[in-house]
Amino acid sequence: MSFLEYAPAPESTAILNLKDEYGLFIGGEFVEGSGTAFSTISPADERAIATVQTADASDVDRAVGAARQAYERVWSKMSGADRGKYLFRIARLVQERARELAVAESLDNGKPIKESRDVDVPLVAAWFFYYAGWADKLDYAGLGPNPQSLGVAGQVIPWNFPLLMLSWKIAPALAAGNTVVLKPAETTPLTALLFAEIVQQAGLPAGVVNIITGAGSTGEALVQHPDVNKVAFTGSTGVGHAIAKSVAGTGKKLTLELGGKAANIVFDDAPIDQAIEGIVNGIFFNQGHVCCAGSRLLVQESIHDDVIERLKSRLSTLRLGDPLDKNTDIGAINSAEQLERIRTLTEAGEAEGAERWTAPCELPSQGYWFAPTIFTGVSTSHRIAREEIFGPVLSVLTFRTPAEAIAKANNTPYGLSAGIWSDKGSRILAVADKLRAGVIWANTFNRFDPASPFGGYKESGYGREGGRHGLGAYLAPAGAPAAISEKKTRTRTTRTATKENRK
Repeated sequence: MSFLEYAPAPESTAILNLKDEYGLFIGGEFVEGSGTAFSTISPADERAIATVQTADASDVDRAVGAARQAYERVWSKMSGADRGKYLFRIARLVQERARELAVAESLDNGKPIKESRDVDVPLVAAWFFYYAGWADKLDYAGLGPNPQSLGVAGQVIPWNFPLLMLSWKIAPALAAGNTVVLKPAETTPLTALLFAEIVQQAGLPAGVVNIITGAGSTGEALVQHPDVNKVAFTGSTGVGHAIAKSVAGTGKKLTLELGGKAANIVFDDAPIDQAIEGIVNGIFFNQGHVCCAGSRLLVQESIHDDVIERLKSRLSTLRLGDPLDKNTDIGAINSAEQLERIRTLTEAGEAEGAERWTAPCELPSQGYWFAPTIFTGVSTSHRIAREEIFGPVLSVLTFRTPAEAIAKANNTPYGLSAGIWSDKGSRILAVADKLRAGVIWANTFNRFDPASPFGGYKESGYGREGGRHGLGAYLAPAGAPAAISEKKTRTRTTRTATKENRK
């Protein structure tokens, strides 16, 4: 069987007008950071794109101070209708700069341009449009009459969906009347810095949105800052645990969206061709760098061989290569560190006795790459069935009955998402009712809408983003204290730091 050969169709980077160096965005302006500067690189070829500043504790203090001043003097006093106008303006500017943002995202992150162009950026605009509509309707969000904003929100986002996660955090926070200090991941700061330019274009009051760059120490300083009222974090479960401990007892409101090990359940009456596409989208979208990826495929035993044969055939048609090529299906792994983790876990899968199959493709000599891989003969005790690989690796398990499928699907410390494939609506509803997952897709996977809440259970975190539920994370009932006591929290933080130093 022969396949069509695709001529290269690279998206031009000429639309990008990138600076050689970016500062921190504090108080409506780009300013110098006090930490050591670092380069953000393209994972496809390891070339430096731009130099970015590192925010140290003093820079974090400046950013939080700017956010506090903007909150007290301007943003919290502004009507919801006026706040909504700014959000609408941001949404339209995102649309106007959509191509530029998509190219920057793929260049910095490594994901295929068609995903950045057709999924990420349109959803970013949709999120801002959606929450712009909520800004003057907070009394009708089901959170009680006259709900109050919290104050300053400290937000830390991951590298897998840099711009989309930014919109999930910033849009509801601003709609609810809070101001923001956001830290993007150190490997993917570029689109957040371009978003800072959009904030300037939109004429947002200085200090309402502040963007600081750096590594884990910068995020830690932001989370622990005594004048932050709300912390929102998306990232690894380990870091989420540390954040939860650090804010315990401080009065800060916290939402965590952490890891996942989703089960994608395929019954024998499923529309197989549709299910194959859903399986591919569920785990190989964005190179598997998706917290809700369907990384555990549970297939009913009677159709296992047919599904695997079709799946291998489909994966053989996927094109791996230049993320900026419009024909590319599988882009680059985001970093050398993440590539090493993927390799380590796949080697563990082979060592534990699972059967590995890797799609035939030629990997580029430069950059970070991993071919789509399937493991069959996987048991629930295998590391590849329990640990989040966060890469293009699928573990396949089998089941005979719905009860067995449910038991295996729930046999995980995570609880972020799941998928069910069946022609019977009654079966889908019955199984979904017993799955311990925050988001369950029926005959589809990885579909998102700003009106639909997203979040998990167990080790996948708590709280919801999206929909009116996402507003609740940034609001307090009328009469509740809108801000924590800075003096008490600063004293507590100082005491904790002193103890740590003694250790």
